[in-house]
Amino acid sequence: MTIETATPVFRVSDYQRAKAFWTDALGFACVEEAGEPVTGFGIFRRDGARVFLIAWNGPEAPYDKWRAYFHVTDFDDLLSEVRGKTALSSEPTLTEYGMREFEVTDPDGNVVCFGADP
Repeated sequence: MTIETATPVFRVSDYQRAKAFWTDALGFACVEEAGEPVTGFGIFRRDGARVFLIAWNGPEAPYDKWRAYFHVTDFDDLLSEVRGKTALSSEPTLTEYGMREFEVTDPDGNVVCFGADP
């Protein structure tokens, strides 16, 4: 089992302003966006680094809970390992965007997601 990358999830008050900063100032490419119209979520890459930007303004929203996203191989092996050591915050699922994912919450309330291509 390999954790390939860790992706930070940044809350932003103005998605379009943040998108411009990450692309124009920092040279990241926007590789995927969600929403109709696109107003609140994007994946940005530069070289081997990736960040998620999510529009946020106010209290915690149910869809905005991750603080990091870990891309993994051997999803089932990691799932078995983690299940043996801690409770899952969400059971494994196949998402609408084609990833297998599960979540755990650390002792300070940080939710992290582990995901793999199916």
